Amino acid sequence: MSPTMKLATGSIAIGIVVLLLKVVAYWVTGSVALFSDALESTVNVATAIAALIAIRIAARPPDSNHPFGHHKAEFFSAVLEGVMIIVAALIILNQAVGAFASPRALNAPIEGLVINLAATALNGVWAWLLVTRGRRYKSPALVADGRHLFTDVFTSFGVAFGILLAFATGLWVLDPLMAVVVALNILWSGSKVVKESLSGLMDEAVPETELDQIREIIATEAGGATQAHDLRTRHAGAITFIDFHLVVPGETSVFEAHEICDRVENRLRAELGEAQITIHVEPEHKSKSTGIFIVD
Repeated sequence: MSPTMKLATGSIAIGIVVLLLKVVAYWVTGSVALFSDALESTVNVATAIAALIAIRIAARPPDSNHPFGHHKAEFFSAVLEGVMIIVAALIILNQAVGAFASPRALNAPIEGLVINLAATALNGVWAWLLVTRGRRYKSPALVADGRHLFTDVFTSFGVAFGILLAFATGLWVLDPLMAVVVALNILWSGSKVVKESLSGLMDEAVPETELDQIREIIATEAGGATQAHDLRTRHAGAITFIDFHLVVPGETSVFEAHEICDRVENRLRAELGEAQITIHVEPEHKSKSTGIFIVD
């Protein structure tokens, strides 16, 4: 089993444990804010399952119907997660509106908070692991899952603060008010996840820092060529796609041009990890006024 598959499977197990703890916290207290926290964890479990399915599909090799592979499947998982977050937020808002009409004192608020904070600590550790490892393995699904869990951690602390304040002041209307804050916060995070995932589906270029790294590698490793131009990049799951035109002197043999391309490709893969690289070799008269100029 690949590292991403192991992490995706672990997310399901952790999500179920956290969900059960938060349901117990809600059952003990009857808090609408804790209900909102538990509902968000329900989304976590569902999206962790979706992420696992997407990662399995993305790992399939290219076939006749998908010659470029199945890497974009992970972006669909991230979009689904964003949509489910938004749906959960709307359900929470509906519950909070009802609770505003008749706020009531909570049962055993301290005991419920202790249980909820234990779940939050577990979520925080796992979120950090998902984001750091997801970036290492270039998995949009894992990174999206981790970011959402971090949002869950922050909102859980906000819920805890609100309930403690309500307990100290007797203003129990703060309970549904915190539920509204949670809902608005996860609406914001959900829209952000959807936006980033749609950027991947629309073949957005790699980040500028990575683009600068690619340009520098081409400029320093393509000795024997004169220029590279029309550089295009995109990400699809863990794969970086790179294509560009490489201008060589007219007397350069096919063998020599191929050696230059191999040198550039090897360095790009060494620095960026898994990549699909297409280089179109051209003679000198195809040079352009702008592009990457090779350092001999």
